[in-house]
Amino acid sequence: MKFVTIITCLGVIGLAGLGVAMAKTNPNKPEYEDYAVQQLTEYLKKNVCKKTTNLFENLMKFNCPQMVDSAHPKMRAIIAGNTQRQNLILFSIYRTDFKLNSWLPAYKIETVGAFDKFYTYNTQKQ
Repeated sequence: MKFVTIITCLGVIGLAGLGVAMAKTNPNKPEYEDYAVQQLTEYLKKNVCKKTTNLFENLMKFNCPQMVDSAHPKMRAIIAGNTQRQNLILFSIYRTDFKLNSWLPAYKIETVGAFDKFYTYNTQKQ
């Protein structure tokens, strides 16, 4: 009987410790915005910039990666204005509706934040 009680107490203490650790490492919205801008920047550089031709870049006199980097403040403002955070104490769920304009597709992005990290689990093209 004592062995079961000891194991139960250790389990409860372990779960309580895990809960406290999760609550303390639940990332906030500005941290999510940093993460989202970084992810968007990487996506644009790998997928959009790579598809523009050198001829197009030469004609327009612009460098796609530099243009993406210079757009960080605007991207952050769009993400901040279109993100809802659901704070569940132990972790947070972030839902972002990302739409730049009417001629580009919109995206609905869902991310969970826990242990000072973010995990995007759903991205839907609208």
